[in-house]
Amino acid sequence: MASKAVYSQRDPMLKKRDDFEDILEERRNSSDLRYALRCYAPVVYKGLCPSKAGTLKSMVLQSDQLHYVIHQVCRETGRAVDDVQEEASSILEEMAHRLQLSTVRFFAFTLSKVFKTLFRSICVNEEGIQRLQQVIQEHPVVLLPSHRSYMDFLLMSYLLYTYDLALPVIAAGMDFMGMKFVGEMLRMSGAFFIRRSFGGDKLYWAVFSEYVKTMLKNGFAPVEFFLEGTRSRTSKSLTPKLGLLNIVMDPFFKGEVFDVSLVPVSISYERILEESLYARELLGVPKPKESTSGLIKARKVLSEDYGSIHVYFGQPVSVRSLAEGRVNRCQFNLIPRHIPKKPSEDIHSFVNDSAYRLVRAQEENMVLKPWVLLASLLLQNQVSGQKRGIALDELTEQAVWLRDLSRQYGAFLHWPEHTPPSEVVSSSLSLHRGLVRISEGRVQLALGQSYAVTPEEELLSQAVIILSCASYRNQALHVFLRPALLASAIHTASSNKKQEVFNSFSFLRNMFSNEFILCPGTYCMLFTSHWCCVSTGALQVTQQEVLVTERGHRTLVFLTSMLDPFLQGYQVVCRFLCEEATEALTEKQFIPAVRKFIIKHLLAGRLRYTEVLSSDLQKNSLAALLRLGAVRKIKGYQGTLKVNTVMVNSLEDTLGGKLPTQKAVIARL
Repeated sequence: MASKAVYSQRDPMLKKRDDFEDILEERRNSSDLRYALRCYAPVVYKGLCPSKAGTLKSMVLQSDQLHYVIHQVCRETGRAVDDVQEEASSILEEMAHRLQLSTVRFFAFTLSKVFKTLFRSICVNEEGIQRLQQVIQEHPVVLLPSHRSYMDFLLMSYLLYTYDLALPVIAAGMDFMGMKFVGEMLRMSGAFFIRRSFGGDKLYWAVFSEYVKTMLKNGFAPVEFFLEGTRSRTSKSLTPKLGLLNIVMDPFFKGEVFDVSLVPVSISYERILEESLYARELLGVPKPKESTSGLIKARKVLSEDYGSIHVYFGQPVSVRSLAEGRVNRCQFNLIPRHIPKKPSEDIHSFVNDSAYRLVRAQEENMVLKPWVLLASLLLQNQVSGQKRGIALDELTEQAVWLRDLSRQYGAFLHWPEHTPPSEVVSSSLSLHRGLVRISEGRVQLALGQSYAVTPEEELLSQAVIILSCASYRNQALHVFLRPALLASAIHTASSNKKQEVFNSFSFLRNMFSNEFILCPGTYCMLFTSHWCCVSTGALQVTQQEVLVTERGHRTLVFLTSMLDPFLQGYQVVCRFLCEEATEALTEKQFIPAVRKFIIKHLLAGRLRYTEVLSSDLQKNSLAALLRLGAVRKIKGYQGTLKVNTVMVNSLEDTLGGKLPTQKAVIARL
């Protein structure tokens, strides 16, 4: 590729990151048909020839592990071997990809047209592509993209085709297989389809795991899956799912491959295609079923401008290096390799820690656009009660202040350096004009443009705008989260003493570990590592106390405001469980019941943050309360929830800044 660099990170305060190239520049200046039909000769693992889909299936069906499980199922169920083998073959037939270059070329041509219409640029770090090209030849490769849009897996295959790299085989949900014509097209472009959950289906798990491991061990193609398991509707990283990561690490644990390379990929959208769809899902509107007719109806998006995309291929992570000193592989020599074995506690801990590190690597290479900062400021301004919005000049000044602060905290920010800040702000507001309104030189969220009949309809209409904006603000959470936890700890602690602040910090970090990606580790080490507020002049730390400087007041107000919606969301869930949860409340009934409770309180003016209507926030708060033992699920009663009212009340008080004794906080952790 020979396009010019469109963005270069030269800030000496930040670690070195690669430069970006716009791949659409060449597409706009040359034939899409010639591009789709060009010679495609990717480098492959150790020079192997890619295997045909039929050969791959035969290898899976003849594997020792699958034969072992088939005989195990026969013994347990009394079924004939031929019957179970036929079922295994049917599962594989339903699951397997049928990658065909002709289909890939069709997608290359079509997506070129679509991408040039939708996006101003698609920027890729070519140094990351070169690293990937090298590592594909040396070890089996697993691609781990972030997942914020349906567009992600199409984009990944498009990029690898563009750079003449081996096309990945991609784990996709069964929902896509049901799309007439499109489902088969996806299968022929490298998708293999898996159920969302396997339950206790031993045979399905064996076919699936053997299929993935066979592709990986033999280097047929890079394997691609989403660590988070599903698209994030909030633009926050989700808690990683460990099933597929366990499977791709297994050949290394058993000595079947020398190493496996894991490549985190960060995909950053300036404007997300599913923006309002996600907001409505978070408010309880059912997700539309994937269908070809739905795809055709969605073509109206082609008339919209979605800004730019940045794709950053991170440093390949060696499983061998990760495991050094942590995993004793001798344990895998004690039983034959083909006998399935549940991961031991130390293997589970290693895979879990690795998953969190990989998601953090995705976060750190996410490129933030100016709108992310503007959305953060506009949301805080809207809550502060300024009905007429904020003056455009004042918003620009605040954005420049926040730009500098975010860079001090290590943000990977794409802010055009040679463009006046006022133009950068105006351009961002114009791109997101569906969410903001500018009138008489003042900017505010576009909350008053609905045709609602009832107060509840009007509230939900406003919530769509607020949750859409919040999804952009959430893109910056990984930058501000750790200092924000410290700022909130200082705010809620009973005194400035370092030990009291530490207690408050430990409580908040533990409470929010379902909400945010907080890597497992010792609290003390994490606490002391968050003194970035000191280097920016916001805090002064003595041997005994943590003090806010006069200069740091503005910073700490911003940081605590970032976490306030989450604090109030958890508090209101606690209040609901204490005031209105019945003995018969089930987990399935929880979200609709708590939403009704929140709407009532919002309409009465008793809550500040409309964001607390997010079902994601409500689910995470319940998960935290279940983990802490404040709520229990009673088995055999349709997941009935039993609430420990005393503990839930205490947690609500602590979230509100009424800290109990140090002993009580430590006991809870």
